[in-house]
Amino acid sequence: MLVLSRKVGEVIAIGDQISVTVVEVKGGTVRLGITAPQDMTIYRQEIYLKVQQENKQAADWNLDDLERIAALAGTGEKE
Repeated sequence: MLVLSRKVGEVIAIGDQISVTVVEVKGGTVRLGITAPQDMTIYRQEIYLKVQQENKQAADWNLDDLERIAALAGTGEKE
């Protein structure tokens, strides 16, 4: 891990397309501004981990469940 000290208004460059600016330091909180290409998704880590967990759960399906849903859709029955 690279650890840097920056003051308000100072910038960290990550490659050619990403920059992180220290916007504000107040108490124990640091506000950062991030400039990156629009097609790049940026999450706080706790949100990123939650998205990964939900994606894993969505991908964890059972063929029996799919066949049951298909059967219900084909007959128009409701459970």
